[in-house]
Amino acid sequence: MKNLPLGIQTFSKIIEGNCYYVDKTEYVAKLANHGTYFFLSRPRRFGKSLFLDTLKEAYEGNEALFKGLFLEKNWDWSQKYPVIKISFGGGVTQSKVDLLEKINWLLQNNLKKLGIVSESKNPSNTFADLIKNTHEKYQQKVVILIDEYDKPILDVIDKEEVALQAREEL
Repeated sequence: MKNLPLGIQTFSKIIEGNCYYVDKTEYVAKLANHGTYFFLSRPRRFGKSLFLDTLKEAYEGNEALFKGLFLEKNWDWSQKYPVIKISFGGGVTQSKVDLLEKINWLLQNNLKKLGIVSESKNPSNTFADLIKNTHEKYQQKVVILIDEYDKPILDVIDKEEVALQAREEL
């Protein structure tokens, strides 16, 4: 008997954990073949984080996870893409300083994961270096996935000035 994936937002954990999964991988193929920039807006608990993680696994070429799913036979598994995944979902951001530390931490994790170096101390320049240097290193288009982009604002929504600062930083 399969398990219910309650609270699991990681595609590999659902597949490897023998959990029920409604195959939405056809949408991954549609997104990949029709455009370049997407903003996915759905209500809370609608599976946006899981879908982004599914995109990550597909672009990174983790074919084994897609066995028996639509994408298994409808994706070019010989192509692998470097993925920059940024999620503001964990923790609570209470100030501009917290947000800048979080952004720096996320960027540093991606730099390390992809084996990229940036000498910049400015988050905007570090992000630009991350994209440019990743493209140069892998000679491949870079996939950028940003999840929970609004959480740092929602964390301080009751403090208008701090929320505006967070919006401007993001």
